[in-house]
Amino acid sequence: MLGHSAWLALLPVARAALYDTVVQTSHGPVMGYRAFNSSPSGIGLGRWEEIAVWKGIPFAANTSGENRFRPPQPAEAWDEVRYAADFGPVCPSATSGMNDYTINEDCLNLNIWSVANSSSDKLPVVMWSYPAESTARDDLFNGGGMAAQDVVFVNYNYRTGSFGWLATPELSEERLATVGVNSSGNWGMLDQFAALKWIKANIASFGGDPDHITVMGQSAGSAATYHILNSPLTEGDIVGAIIESGVRDPHDPLCTSLAEGYTTLEDSLATGESFMTSLSCSDIACMRALPMDDLITSFMGSSYSFSATLDHYAMPATYLEALEAGAANQVPVLTGNTKDESGANFNITLSLAEYLVDLNETFSGVWIERFFDLYPANDSTSAPGAYNSQWTDRSKVGTWLWTQLWANASTEDVYTYFWDHAPPGEDRGAYHESEINYVLNNLYDTDPPWTEEDYVIAARMNGYWVNFIKTGNPNGGNLTEWPATDSSPLVQHVGNGWGQIPVADAAKVSLFEDWFATLTAY
Repeated sequence: MLGHSAWLALLPVARAALYDTVVQTSHGPVMGYRAFNSSPSGIGLGRWEEIAVWKGIPFAANTSGENRFRPPQPAEAWDEVRYAADFGPVCPSATSGMNDYTINEDCLNLNIWSVANSSSDKLPVVMWSYPAESTARDDLFNGGGMAAQDVVFVNYNYRTGSFGWLATPELSEERLATVGVNSSGNWGMLDQFAALKWIKANIASFGGDPDHITVMGQSAGSAATYHILNSPLTEGDIVGAIIESGVRDPHDPLCTSLAEGYTTLEDSLATGESFMTSLSCSDIACMRALPMDDLITSFMGSSYSFSATLDHYAMPATYLEALEAGAANQVPVLTGNTKDESGANFNITLSLAEYLVDLNETFSGVWIERFFDLYPANDSTSAPGAYNSQWTDRSKVGTWLWTQLWANASTEDVYTYFWDHAPPGEDRGAYHESEINYVLNNLYDTDPPWTEEDYVIAARMNGYWVNFIKTGNPNGGNLTEWPATDSSPLVQHVGNGWGQIPVADAAKVSLFEDWFATLTAY
């Protein structure tokens, strides 16, 4: 078996497709394989026969035992060639009802798709962060469609639940001793940062450009992307950020309850201590000795809410403070929303009385009357439409207001979109996550009864995203022009139409702007 130095000596002269090549990483040699044995039906992927994939490459050490509730530690090195043909284990608390997956704490691994023929190709790189209750191995996040467009696509696993976010006074003391900051939590966020650092250190061997990395994610993955954008721990590591369904005016109370929500250190410490008490543990040694299954919590069903913590270390400031001061990474941003998410619920049955109850629970005083004037309903036929319209506009307006705050401390462009295409075979409309298949151009790897229209939409969506990844601007080719967002309340319509449309009626924009201005920012 050849050692590290022998493999390194071979690499500079390797010119074959990379799945035929031993690739050296900072921890040891790996070998991938062909991503496709034939051209995927319907999609027409160029260069499909050259796309290589590597699965389950560790980017950090096992997080069990003494590494539990610690920052990710370096992966253990290996000498023999690692045949990266299988996805690695996924992290506990990341999945729901996925018994066919290997779930354990040795889960910090990543997957790479690349069409490069040489380690010197320097293709642009995108790092994908998945939404809640997902994993890097999910078919929805297959990277072959991106690789076919000369983009090196990387996705990865990270800790969630108590494993990813537990904070306690004792853990804060550990961090104070190591980095000088008296806070804890955000282990999952540090996993996300570690994956980025691994990519920057190693992606050149897979044909990627370590100086041209765009971070991208949806929902909880968009929160990961936003934290990378803002954190000084990742400063200078990225050239762009794609934040799907994840940024809004920080005065919107949804900032605390949706995927991008976070808690104060005080609240996280209280949650951590209560959780420890429920497990009859009084110190972290006890918590690190418990079986993994004892620590698993359900994302939506647990009485313990584990999330990102404002620790003034990985997460340096509130969202408003970060916008006012300027993000650590001053790079172009692409962001937007889908029509039927964040409160909007396609095809619901709602009585007028239920609609009025929702208005009273959401707003108060004069705001109820103002919202009802602009989103009126008089029976169970009109109530669902008014209800959904209000929530959809809230997302669109909130994201546009975020861009206005971004512009105060940044000269970098922001491009915003509104997705309204409902995939076939669904009764949820343009639901949360429904754009992912299209932007990744991987309809070939999932099951809906795709139509020719879907393939056309996917090619256009992927074109915009690929252009942004390559240049920081979604425009190019024969795509409909997509102007950068400015002080005009406009958004790029994508899906069932293409081009600029109003974010909402002017009166509705003013209403949300006025209401947000009276609320506490997060």
